[in-house]
Amino acid sequence: MTALFVAAVMIVPLLWMITIGLKSGSAVFEIPPRLLPREWTWSNFIDGPKAIHFPRLLLNSTIITALSVLGGVMTAMMTGYALARLRFPGRKVWFYLFVGSMLLPGVVGLIPLFQLYKSIGWYDTWLPLIVPAFLGGNPLFIFLARQYFLAIPYSIDEAAKIDGAGHLRIFTQVMLPLTRPAWITMAILAFQASWNDYLNPLVYLYSSGKWPLSVGMAAFISPFAGKTPDWSYYMATNLLYMLPPLVLFFVAQRYFIQGLGSLGSTTQK
Repeated sequence: MTALFVAAVMIVPLLWMITIGLKSGSAVFEIPPRLLPREWTWSNFIDGPKAIHFPRLLLNSTIITALSVLGGVMTAMMTGYALARLRFPGRKVWFYLFVGSMLLPGVVGLIPLFQLYKSIGWYDTWLPLIVPAFLGGNPLFIFLARQYFLAIPYSIDEAAKIDGAGHLRIFTQVMLPLTRPAWITMAILAFQASWNDYLNPLVYLYSSGKWPLSVGMAAFISPFAGKTPDWSYYMATNLLYMLPPLVLFFVAQRYFIQGLGSLGSTTQK
């Protein structure tokens, strides 16, 4: 019964979104509200994206998210490999620094980073949203990558070195296939974080033509938009906005669960 109650709490808001997305503008405010609309207004899924400029915002979100995912996963895997498989002085210290940085909320560095990006000419560009991902910006991903690499026997590295492979070849051709659940998990988490990120684009982007979907959708219902929002348009477009992360999760959920499950099965070395 508890599981059914939790499932209902999660599903009912989604069903209500679908209902509003299929209603006409006047039917949204009917009292008492109707679960099923009298007339199914499928045109909301066409007119809504046009009103919100969905194609342009979708392209912006796609570019920002794709580059953020690529940078975040690539640098985390490389850093995790170095911390787990290479022997160099201070590697544990660096690992503890990465893990310790997770204790700091991101909002702590918001003002200093804004001043830095503005001083170097990055304000109102996508660079503050993309470049940090290529500099190892997510300590959780580094921790996950290191844990996965620690679970792989060192005999695999030794066998590859006997065959003449260097660290780059071992990393790309041996380790990456073995750690597929880990970097797929990172890709899902990075995609959701970047796709749904609202604060950072709101702070760093001024021009509406550079906004991602998260900011554009919020601006459509903002009281500063100058007109009463059409909630049926908004809900219909919001359903389209939710589709990419949902599809990605359901396609790769097996690797996602396997990747998170590995955190409790590896030992510190």
